[in-house]
Amino acid sequence: MTDAVADHSDGENPQSELRGHACIQAYLKGLDGSPGVYRMLDAQARVLYVGKARNLRARVSNYARPSGHSGRIARMISETASMMFLTTRTETEALLLEQNLIKQLKPHYNVLLRDDKSFPNILVAKNHGFPQIKKHRGAKREKGGYYGPFASAGAVNRTLNQLQRVFLLRNCTDATFESRTRPCLQYQIKRCTAPCVGKISEEDYGAMVADAEQFLQGKSTRVQAALAEEMQEASDAMEFERAAALRDRIRALTQVQTAQGINPRGVSEADVIALHLDGGQACVQVFFIRANQNWGNRDYYPRTGGSDSPEEVLRAFVGQFYDNKQPPRLLLLSHDIEDRELLEEALTEKLERRVEIAVPQRGEKAELIAGAARNARESLARKMSESATQTKLLKGVAEAFDLDAPPARIEVYDNSHIQGTNAVGGMIVAGAEGYLKSQYRKFNIKGTEITPGDDFGMMKEVLLRRFQRLLKEDPDRQSEAWPDLLLIDGGAGQVSAVAEIMKELGIDDVPFVGVAKGIDRDAGKEEFHRVGKRPFALRRNDPVLYFIQRLRDEAHRFAIGTHRAKRSKAIGLTTLDDVPGVGATRKRALLAHFGSAKAASRANLADLKAVSGISEAMAQTIYDYFHERG
Repeated sequence: MTDAVADHSDGENPQSELRGHACIQAYLKGLDGSPGVYRMLDAQARVLYVGKARNLRARVSNYARPSGHSGRIARMISETASMMFLTTRTETEALLLEQNLIKQLKPHYNVLLRDDKSFPNILVAKNHGFPQIKKHRGAKREKGGYYGPFASAGAVNRTLNQLQRVFLLRNCTDATFESRTRPCLQYQIKRCTAPCVGKISEEDYGAMVADAEQFLQGKSTRVQAALAEEMQEASDAMEFERAAALRDRIRALTQVQTAQGINPRGVSEADVIALHLDGGQACVQVFFIRANQNWGNRDYYPRTGGSDSPEEVLRAFVGQFYDNKQPPRLLLLSHDIEDRELLEEALTEKLERRVEIAVPQRGEKAELIAGAARNARESLARKMSESATQTKLLKGVAEAFDLDAPPARIEVYDNSHIQGTNAVGGMIVAGAEGYLKSQYRKFNIKGTEITPGDDFGMMKEVLLRRFQRLLKEDPDRQSEAWPDLLLIDGGAGQVSAVAEIMKELGIDDVPFVGVAKGIDRDAGKEEFHRVGKRPFALRRNDPVLYFIQRLRDEAHRFAIGTHRAKRSKAIGLTTLDDVPGVGATRKRALLAHFGSAKAASRANLADLKAVSGISEAMAQTIYDYFHERG
C-alpha cells in the first residue's frame, strides 16, 4: 500500500502556539478533498486519535467547529496541539491504513482491541501416506487440510478427542510413527488403528481420513449414513467383530453431535459478533460457526477510549479483529455500523471472495445474535465485579507498602534452575484488569561469570536487562510499560541485589519489595523486605496477603514452565544439531535410519549415502564433520 499513500504533513503545527479548535482550523487551508488518514497529537507529540476520512478537508472541518461535540470529542479537541495527514487513493485503503496505525500507535481516544492472539485450527497433514491429525496455530505452510478457527485450544482438543474416538486417526509425530515396533496405548483404548505397525492398509486408513474431513466440513449425517450402510454389510457377511466396531463408531459420532450444543441449520459459516456496553466498559462476544457447527466462543474487552456509541466500538473492533485473521463469508453483528459497505469491500478483497456483514432482526440468525449478546452481558458483569475487587486489592497493596497511589502495573520476578543448569528468569505482570499475560517475559540467563545456582546474580542480570531496555525504549517514561511496583521472590539478599542494579541505572522512583517465606517456609507467614526498613508481615487472613501469594505463585509457575520447556528442548538436542546443513527433516531421517545420533556419527560414508533424503554431498559433509573432529 506504500505507493498509495502520500504524506502531506510533517506533523508541525502551522501556528505552534495554537491549541484545540484554532489549531485544527489552521490546517484546513492545506487540505483538499482526498481520502486519507489523520492523526491528532497533544503538546508532547503523543498521538491522541487516528481517524480515516472519505474527504479529509470536510472531516477535519467538523473538528474545527467550536460546539456540537460529545464530551469525549470535546476533550480530545482541547488537547490537540498538532495534526498529521496521509492521503490514499481510495477510502478502502484509508480504512486499512487507519486500522494499522491504531494497532501500532494505540491512541488514547481510539477504541483498541487489546487481546489479539491467533486462533488454533485442526490440521489433517498430507505429507505422509498415513495422515496425522493435530492442532495447528500460526502460518499455514504445511501441506494438508486446515479446519477452523476454533475459539480456544480447549475447543480444538475436545474436537480432536471426538475425532479420534470416531475415526481412529493417529496423532503421533512422523518420527514416533517411524520408530514404533508395536501398537501404543491409543490403539489399546480404540483411539487409533495402529497404521504404524500395519494394522490397517493405506487405502482403508485414507477412507477414514476422508470421513473425518467430511465431518469437519459439516457432512456428519452423510458420514453416519455411510457407516450405517457399511455396518449392515458387515453384519450380512457375518463379520460381527467388524460390525461391532462400526456400531461403536456410530455411537461415538451420535454423542459428538449431541454434545456440540448450538448447531445452526441455516448458517454454515459465520462469525457471530455481539457487543454489550455498560458504564463505559465493553464486552464483545465472538462465536465461530463453521460447517454448521459451533466451534466455540471467546470474549473480548476492548478499550473504548471513552466512546459511548456501540456502533463506533463495534466498527473499530471488527476492523482490528480481521486485520490479521481470515474472515468467514458472513459476519452477523448485534449493531449496525458506519461504513458497513466499505468494510465489506475491504474484507472481500482480503478473502478474495464475497464477505457479507449483516445485522439480523428475525429468524435463526437473530437468535444466534441474541445468545451472543446474552453471553456478552453476563461476561461484562463478571468482569466488572472482578475489576472492583482487583481495584480494592491494589488499594490495599498501596497501603501495605506505603505507596503514593494504587499500582497500575505490578511486575513480579522469579528464577528457576536445577543446580544452575538451564537457568531462566520469569517476569509476570498484573494490574487493574488482572494478569496481563501478553506482557509476560522470560529471560535466558546468559552471564558466564555467574556461579551456577547464584540466585542473586541471576536476579541482577534479569533486572539489569529489563530496565536497560526500558530506559533505551522509553527514556522519558511516557508509556505504560514502566512498573509502579516490583515484587521479588526472595528476602533481604534479593532486595539488596535489586537495589544495587537500580542505583547503577539511576532509577530511584520504582519501589520494590522482597516476598520471602516466613518461619518454616509456611505459606501465610510471608515476610516482606524493603531497603532500609525492618521486615514485616501481614495478618494471616488479610486479602492483600492472599493476593500477593497468588502473584508470587503465578510468577513461580511461569518461571518453572519456562525452565521445563528449555530443559526439554536441551534434552532433544543431539550432536547432529551442530552439523552444517542438517535441519529437522534430515535429523529425523538419520535418527530413523541409524537409531541414534551416536550411531550416525560413527557411520561410514556409504551408509550415510544410503539414508533417504541425504545427498552424496551432504553425506560427505556429515562424515567429514565427525571424523575430522576426532
